[in-house]
Amino acid sequence: MTAQAERTAAPGWRARLARRFNYEERSALLFLLPLAVVLCAVAVFSIGYAFYLSLFRLKLTQPARVPFVGADNYIMLLRDPTFWSAVARTAYFAVVVVVATTILALLVALLLNETFRGRRLVAALLLVPWAIPSVANGLMWKWIYNPDYGALNGALLQLGIIGRYIVWLGDPGKTLLLIANALVWKEVPLAAILLLVTMKAVPADLYRAAKVDGANVCQRFLHVTLPTLRAGFLLVVVFVSMIAVRQFDLFYLLTEGGPGDASSVAAWQVYVESFRNLSFGTGSALAYLLAIAVFALSWVVIRALGRRL
Repeated sequence: MTAQAERTAAPGWRARLARRFNYEERSALLFLLPLAVVLCAVAVFSIGYAFYLSLFRLKLTQPARVPFVGADNYIMLLRDPTFWSAVARTAYFAVVVVVATTILALLVALLLNETFRGRRLVAALLLVPWAIPSVANGLMWKWIYNPDYGALNGALLQLGIIGRYIVWLGDPGKTLLLIANALVWKEVPLAAILLLVTMKAVPADLYRAAKVDGANVCQRFLHVTLPTLRAGFLLVVVFVSMIAVRQFDLFYLLTEGGPGDASSVAAWQVYVESFRNLSFGTGSALAYLLAIAVFALSWVVIRALGRRL
């Protein structure tokens, strides 16, 4: 009786599956299954295991003593002034990068939206900074900022702006801005392309109607172009915010958190806690707090800008 019930239920299950997914969708799911398995094994397991480690006081200097502490690692971090100083520097760095990238990307997109000779060449050259690997970008800017033979010192000295070579990355007041400049240079091209694609979607009839109504260039930009760029701004702000908050490569290559702790941001603290202090429990907890901050920031931006779309 049980076998007969199973035979009766099996066709019903297959029939429901066939009704829900057609042949193409079932084939697509079948081809995507290996990728899903790999992602679960590599990404999901790693994320889950990192959270598991964050509940223990795991230090490689004391491998035999790994007590379960629950949320103590998170509480300790939230009570640590060093953590909040790193959060403040991260927020400052992210705001500078997002504002500068958005403004420059908008100007570049407006330029590429015009028709002029060599526009395609300019668009192709624009993608070069974005195509450079992050490590190569950091090494390039490390050479530019070099206090002995850097291109920045050489150019400013030849122009008469400075009288002697300056240790750019040795000034705590300039360090975050200089690193932000390196990141903005790399991220502006993609942000400009995203805004340009959104700009191309604006119907030409709107511009013609605005011209007929007597609107000048600034008025057409404020009342026609800018309102239609909200979706592009949303993508740019979310994308650049995530890149800036979790940025690590440039800090590692340019300053290693220095001078002092002037560029010790949250992502750098994760590295220091995990791989220099060998405290994987606290490092995992700090990484989770950083991930939660990135998620919350993205959610706030999407809620703020998305409701106006």
